[in-house]
Amino acid sequence: MSTFMQFVEMEVDPTAIDTQKFVSLFSDEGYMLDMASGTKFRGKTIGDSIARLASAFPDLHRELLNIYVAENVVVVEIAIRGTHKGELALASGPLAPTGKIIDVPCCDVYHLEGGKIISFHCYYVPSVMQQQLGVKNMRLS
Repeated sequence: MSTFMQFVEMEVDPTAIDTQKFVSLFSDEGYMLDMASGTKFRGKTIGDSIARLASAFPDLHRELLNIYVAENVVVVEIAIRGTHKGELALASGPLAPTGKIIDVPCCDVYHLEGGKIISFHCYYVPSVMQQQLGVKNMRLS
């Protein structure tokens, strides 16, 4: 199975993710960039960021809507869905569980080289999550 498809399979069900395997799909220089906050994750922190989100949304899943491939670039349209049942770490402080359901549109762009992910840019709309959780002035990082 290709590196990218392994990555997508793990990303669809982040609650079942093996963070070490997840991180192993990235090159040594590979990174994940949260475009909304500008936060860049490398190495173990890539897996940690996914694990934190899965902890806040234990039923988290990412519905794949479309996949586009052009040479070494893969673009994936996704809907991030889940119920906020755990503490969500925010720059402004932790958000206690609200019990509310999120359905957040997302677009991920991957660059692959030598069978590894060299970059993963995650584009989503924080205001959608903010509105769905009933939170004002939410800063993600």
